[in-house]
Amino acid sequence: MAFVQNFPFICILLTLFSGPLCAILKRRGAKWVNTAVLLAALVMSVAVLVFTASHGDSYVYQMGHFSAPWGNEIRVGVLESLMAVFFCVIMLLCEWGGRWELEGEIEESKQNLYYCLIGLLMSSLLALIYTNDIFTAYVFVEINTISACGLIMIRQTGRTIEASMRYMIMSLLGSGMLLLGICFLYDLTGHLLMSNIQEQVAVLAQSEEARIPLLITITLIAVGLAIKSALWPFHAWLPDAYGYSTVSSSAILSSLVSKGYIFLLIKIFYRVIGFDVIRQSEVINVLFICGVLGMIMGSVSAIRESDVRRMIAYSSVAQIGYIFMGIGLGTTAGIVASLFHILSHAATKALLFISVASLTDVSHDNRDFFSLTGAGFRNRLGGVAFTVGSLSMVGFPLFAGFISKILFAQAAYETSLKMLPALIALAISTILNAVYFMKTVIRLYTPAKRAGIEVDTKTMKMIQQPTKAFAMIALIAVNLFLGLFSEPIVNLITEGLNMFA
Repeated sequence: MAFVQNFPFICILLTLFSGPLCAILKRRGAKWVNTAVLLAALVMSVAVLVFTASHGDSYVYQMGHFSAPWGNEIRVGVLESLMAVFFCVIMLLCEWGGRWELEGEIEESKQNLYYCLIGLLMSSLLALIYTNDIFTAYVFVEINTISACGLIMIRQTGRTIEASMRYMIMSLLGSGMLLLGICFLYDLTGHLLMSNIQEQVAVLAQSEEARIPLLITITLIAVGLAIKSALWPFHAWLPDAYGYSTVSSSAILSSLVSKGYIFLLIKIFYRVIGFDVIRQSEVINVLFICGVLGMIMGSVSAIRESDVRRMIAYSSVAQIGYIFMGIGLGTTAGIVASLFHILSHAATKALLFISVASLTDVSHDNRDFFSLTGAGFRNRLGGVAFTVGSLSMVGFPLFAGFISKILFAQAAYETSLKMLPALIALAISTILNAVYFMKTVIRLYTPAKRAGIEVDTKTMKMIQQPTKAFAMIALIAVNLFLGLFSEPIVNLITEGLNMFA
């Protein structure tokens, strides 16, 4: 075994143990430990991606070198390592982008705990990506939930405490359904290892007696993870959780947390149940309907918002709808489109939340549209970053969102019954996206004096917030990279999906 094959396990352990270490360090020490660990995880993930892409095959790593059921194992392929690289990049940029506000929004005595939560959250995301054991996945789902709830609550305002309680209640409901589904799977198959479960499910799918229990199991798992991902209509907790958290928390929650659950759902569909069985169960049609409705209803809710951060939060409901619509198409092309949109949305939504923070900094910290008039002139980089993110969400050529919508449209053409509703939903959602994002961009570049409005005249330059400026520039670059060089990324996703199956 090559030494690089140990890196996924080392990444999970390193980020996991960085959490308790940050908890006992002072703020400055915790910040540097967190940054160093995330950078180390990124470098190791890149090495694993190069290794798996060059070998053209996945491999299994047995922890403790004991085979199942006595030992636990992780499975590493191109898709897993690609997601790990991207999640590490976005986590780093989200944390750096919100570091300026962190010191003002969180008590100094609790800032080390914030870095502790980021370490635990990163560990859980990597474990969800790599694990080949379904119960281990559940354990890290709970670690993910608790860490995310802490990121919301740590700001200690009335709205964040209320938002974290809503988030916890809905997440526990989703976790309970997921656990029930796992218990049923274990009862039906006698295994917890994903590959072993799939072998038994393939046999059970041929049996008429197991049809109903298997359908209930699939439904519990799918709905449980859909609730945790904030798929419409299970999204009620999302606007407050994203809208009132710290800048870093909002960016991390919208970019990564929900995507970890969606990736786990795709993994279960492919590597636990089997995608053919999923298609036969008709559960995928329900996810398609919820996804299509989410694309439209999330955008309608965003149009009605006057708070720009809540508007971006409701936009996430629509974008999660896109991902589930792609899954619901029931084709490989649909899954590829959804996986690419996970990357596209993560980069774009992190950019939007961080850029909005830079714009509210020069608007008396007000988040309503009226106060943001002319903010693009007062913080030029923030205005450019928000414009790039908005154009990507609308689907403007050159940016990541354009490629996502092209892939979804191409995937829709491969289905007969779902093609028309998918294309109509894409068109309506794109128009609605343009309405609320372009309205905001126009407001940012409307001179306050010309509009007869007295607003904050303070300006801010890049050098005043260097980490935030770097994060925005880097996220713009990531967005352009996904938009201009999408073909190798799509090829990697397709190759990894073939290994996945």
